[in-house]
Amino acid sequence: MKRLMLALLLTAVPALGHAFETSATSAWVYDITTKTVLLDKNAHTPEHPASMSKLMTLNMLFEALHDGRVTMQTTFPVSEKAWRMGGSKMFVKPSDRPTVEELIHGIIVNSGNDACVVVAEGLGGTEENFAQMMNERARQIGLTESHFANASGWPDPDHLMSMHDLGVLATRLITEFPELYSNFSVRQFDYENRVPANANNRNPLLALEAGDWKADGLKTGHTEESGYGLVGSAVSKTDGRRIVFVLNGMNSGADRATESESVANYAFRQFTQKTVLSEGQRVGQADVWMGQSDQVGLVAAEEVKLLVPVSAQDGIEAEVSYTGPVSAPIAAGQQLGEVVIHVPGLPDQRVPLVAESSVAKGGFGTRLSTAARVLAERFLARDPAAPAEQPAS
Repeated sequence: MKRLMLALLLTAVPALGHAFETSATSAWVYDITTKTVLLDKNAHTPEHPASMSKLMTLNMLFEALHDGRVTMQTTFPVSEKAWRMGGSKMFVKPSDRPTVEELIHGIIVNSGNDACVVVAEGLGGTEENFAQMMNERARQIGLTESHFANASGWPDPDHLMSMHDLGVLATRLITEFPELYSNFSVRQFDYENRVPANANNRNPLLALEAGDWKADGLKTGHTEESGYGLVGSAVSKTDGRRIVFVLNGMNSGADRATESESVANYAFRQFTQKTVLSEGQRVGQADVWMGQSDQVGLVAAEEVKLLVPVSAQDGIEAEVSYTGPVSAPIAAGQQLGEVVIHVPGLPDQRVPLVAESSVAKGGFGTRLSTAARVLAERFLARDPAAPAEQPAS
């Protein structure tokens, strides 16, 4: 393995300041744009997610819309079970036939437990069957720290999600369903004008004008077991960076609002985005074995944008590694190694390095000169003071 250290900006990096301290008992903050985890506090521990787990019910419904199994105007019946659900409600009745569009608003804006049961029964027949469908789909999309017992997040000892899984799910809703994601920024919905007191979206950040960023989702949660939680997302107005953040275990709705704003400020104001490598930029070269050329350039396979703490924005270290010499023939664009970029306080970023150009296999002359060079190197490496090897008798 050949290794080469290089400085992308400066070789010395100032020390990173103290990490963000959150009052949430668990938290996960993720920059979608650069795929960077900015904060991880007990984020991989499954816990009671309360209404934040309604995001999985919405994921199932969004997938049904994408697949054409339902449309926004499809109507679902309301069972007595759905009608009798307690907690936060959309306030549907057995005589109603709400549309999918209305149910989406009922789940997001009103946090309706009844709306979740309507969707569960409409897609899965029963809520119990729908929960099994949720669990199966969760495994398929990488939610390995979650188990669903119902569609609404109603307290149940077997209904658990980690903050990491909630963040991954939120990221999926944003990136896979961009045309539906705008529903998370709807601030008011009162089905059939039944309960104006429950018509306002509980997300405290939607009404906030922070100046340099704007929140547009996703979902709050609260039960006695979980405390107050929020899955949020916001976009920088200056460079378009998007973050997802998940907080849980706070003591009040006021604490949730204050802490969510603080986390977003931290993510946007304590990090800056830098382009450290351009696509096709040469970062080193590899030795070639038995080729028409002795070396080939190593170039970045893609543009690399990184988040850098403001205290370390003038310096990043990187290490190029490849297994060499590389045997010819070599095709342009063939992956030959990687560059590992080190930013203090953040996970390493690994970027593939590919051949800058093609190198054909050498002919007879190349093989002859290579053999001569190897023999010469072995001769020069031999200790002249060592006794000559004697033939066996």
